[in-house]
Amino acid sequence: MTTATIAPTAGARPLTDMLTMLRRNLLRAVRYPALTSFTIVIPVLLLLLFVFVFGGAIGAGVTPGVAPGAEGRAAYLDYITPAILLFAVVGAAQSVAITAAMDAHSGIMARFKTMAISPGSVLGGPVLGTVVQGLVAVAVVLVLAVALGFRTGAGVLDWVALVGLVALVTFATTWLCVAMGLAAPSVETASNTPMLLTALPFLSSGLVPVETMPAAVGWFAEHQPFTPIIETIRSLLAGTTPDGSTTLLAIGWCVVIAAVGYAWSRALYRRERH
Repeated sequence: MTTATIAPTAGARPLTDMLTMLRRNLLRAVRYPALTSFTIVIPVLLLLLFVFVFGGAIGAGVTPGVAPGAEGRAAYLDYITPAILLFAVVGAAQSVAITAAMDAHSGIMARFKTMAISPGSVLGGPVLGTVVQGLVAVAVVLVLAVALGFRTGAGVLDWVALVGLVALVTFATTWLCVAMGLAAPSVETASNTPMLLTALPFLSSGLVPVETMPAAVGWFAEHQPFTPIIETIRSLLAGTTPDGSTTLLAIGWCVVIAAVGYAWSRALYRRERH
């Protein structure tokens, strides 16, 4: 496509531009299957590893009255599934850091800035595309968990709330990863900084109860963003009413992360324009 073909005449159209960039992001996901499959393969492997290798022993520890072995694995599958869903979300967000760095360092983003394209769509399209990929990855992990024996008591409203929360978490972490990708000095290093997000589910209530951790680690786990998110997801999957303060804290963290990521991304994008 030449510059003359899409030269600005009537100004940018934000909605059309957003849909175009969303389509571009989804097509890129199809054309780079290795990068896309990373968001699904890693959480799947983690689920299998934790359930079949550690689950028999850990499940007996996290659930009172459960015997080690098959009973422990079943109990741990129920306990760990919400955390694995979050690994799928983080994996999807990490991939957009790489694609953002690719656009920034290949010169295509600089070309977009010379066209009648809404600036918000250049960054927002990949974010929405990643939300779609994140929801697909979460669905795949849930299907696998059910195939392994996971059972949920969630009702229709619980499922609606769960999808909304997962989309919100993906939206928030993706904006942060877009900024990390734009700030990366090269495409090769773009995946390094977002790796910090991968550590947070490990240091949360996702794998073991906070009460079993040393005091300092437990304090961090209790007050970091992913713990209230995981606890809310756990309640929704179980079909029980989530604790109101925990849910509000989960949503609040998502809003803060999204705001920081968005502001940082726009600042980096505007800096590159001058």
